[in-house]
Amino acid sequence: MRRGLVIGCGGTLGAAWTLGTLIAVEQALDWDVRDADVLVGTSAGAEFVTALACGLGTADLLDAWLGRPGAHPALVAHLAEAPPPLPPLPAPRLTAPGLARRRDLPWPTRLSGLAPVGRGDARRFDTLAARLCPGGWLPHPAAWLVAVDATAGERVAFGSPGAPEATVGEALRASWAIPGWMPPVDLRGRRYLDGGAYSPTSADLVSTADLDHVVVLAPMAAGRDPLRRYMAARLDREEDALRARGVSVLRLAPSPEDLAAIGPNPMARRRALTVLETALRTGRRALPLSAKESV
Repeated sequence: MRRGLVIGCGGTLGAAWTLGTLIAVEQALDWDVRDADVLVGTSAGAEFVTALACGLGTADLLDAWLGRPGAHPALVAHLAEAPPPLPPLPAPRLTAPGLARRRDLPWPTRLSGLAPVGRGDARRFDTLAARLCPGGWLPHPAAWLVAVDATAGERVAFGSPGAPEATVGEALRASWAIPGWMPPVDLRGRRYLDGGAYSPTSADLVSTADLDHVVVLAPMAAGRDPLRRYMAARLDREEDALRARGVSVLRLAPSPEDLAAIGPNPMARRRALTVLETALRTGRRALPLSAKESV
């Protein structure tokens, strides 16, 4: 069986939920997620894909999140520099105003172009990339980091066949360039924004990868606010597209208990351990039945 792993956007607390759920996935499927034939990450998910593609496992990630002795120093340092709960004052100019005029684009993509240019510090992504994979692109044979081309309004999966060239640090910064929070990333004459400005996961991009099964973790594709409802509906369409090609899909999103732990601000890092502990518990309860139905 050829299996893919897709990890979506979700900020700091979405990442905490993702880690707890990834651990449950490994236990339920008896599968080391590093062995996925294709790894796809968006925004916070791109950080996970980077770590997994460089050979770090969920145990390494958990050690770093819990601050255990012997945890990987690059991960510990990266987590210590997580963004604050609120962004710094943005610059007084628009990120990509041309996107707002594009009626063919999803409304979050169009609105992202009207966001002011963020001034968050993205240097931590270059540092992480340099410490985890100093030899160039990710060593995994198919690891893709998703961003949005702010000129064309299209998704770009760095690392996939035909994608523009980028270093791992550049791709991470682009995938994490949250409109209004982090600065857009200019690469070789193009400007890139967070991949979550288009899709919570971009799971449909793996439809060309000849997979039998895809595990999708979507921290933002559950909840009642307009953005979360859009992302859930967008993932519905992506899942339908995969199933139409004969690909089975195991889709995981936060439960009501998880959402209560996350709260209204996915960047409120002081709640990260609570969210992680909740996801470890809810994942164990929810996954065995879902896994059997989907494999």
